[in-house]
Amino acid sequence: MAGSRRLAKELGEAQRWGGVCELVPLGGNLLRWQGLLLPNNPPYNAGAFRFELSFSPHHPMVPPCVTFRTPIYHPGVDREGRVCQPLTSAKHWAPTTRALQVLQDLLLLVDSLDPQRVLREDLARELAADPQLFRRQAEEHTCLHSERRPAVAPP
Repeated sequence: MAGSRRLAKELGEAQRWGGVCELVPLGGNLLRWQGLLLPNNPPYNAGAFRFELSFSPHHPMVPPCVTFRTPIYHPGVDREGRVCQPLTSAKHWAPTTRALQVLQDLLLLVDSLDPQRVLREDLARELAADPQLFRRQAEEHTCLHSERRPAVAPP
């Protein structure tokens, strides 16, 4: 089926991108991917964050859903791991959007604390009121909860 071929191709494309690793279909199901997000910037770049990317059987007409499985101290991610990602909202979704773009947008969310993409008002207020405290708390949370970043093979 055409949808499966598209997702298989997009999975290969996303696996070659350096912002994630260990990206695989869960249980061989192309509609559910799991991987590790590798943030570039402090306070999150000390660890890796497991996520799940779920696709509807009606993909690409229906947007996918990203959920963090690793707890992350971030105003754009709620306590259940749901992500504030306008790109995947019904309002902004375009069927031409590729899975790689969704993952790149997820990395951008983590790497740059955007005050417009908020699901946790308490953390957004803390970030605005005391950025140093927020970063210290996020760094401690990352050290406690994130997964170890995989070793990068030399070129």
